[in-house]
Amino acid sequence: MRATLFALSAASVLFGSSVAAQQAASPRPYTEGPIMVISYIKTKPGMFNRYMEYLNGPYKANMEAQKSAGIVADYMILTSEARTPADHDVMLAVNYRNWAALDNLADRSDAVVNRVLQSSPQQRDQQFVDRGAMREVLGYRTYQRLMLK
Repeated sequence: MRATLFALSAASVLFGSSVAAQQAASPRPYTEGPIMVISYIKTKPGMFNRYMEYLNGPYKANMEAQKSAGIVADYMILTSEARTPADHDVMLAVNYRNWAALDNLADRSDAVVNRVLQSSPQQRDQQFVDRGAMREVLGYRTYQRLMLK
């Protein structure tokens, strides 16, 4: 019994040393950080302030509830001048702790959204269509932050 405990203890020390050595010997000059999903939005003429009202209302309530529930790490809204008539003027950025935070995201966030916005998925689909009068979604990109060592 004593020999078995000693062997397990020694293996644990060696395994721990091996993992630490592998991490220290990593050839990468960076560590992988959080994930950011950015939506590129083009507001329709004369609809910028109306779209900002939506973002300050239901969108903000949804994001704050998801943040409180630990689903979202943070979020932000950015704006810039469009470089071309087809370019975006608003970016919605949502931060997640890591790639695993995106697993089953819709399943985890639906309950929060239903509770906070008090709407069904069908109602939210219609609201999405209604927002089409204010803006056009040009696309999405997912980024991962790399932190230099």
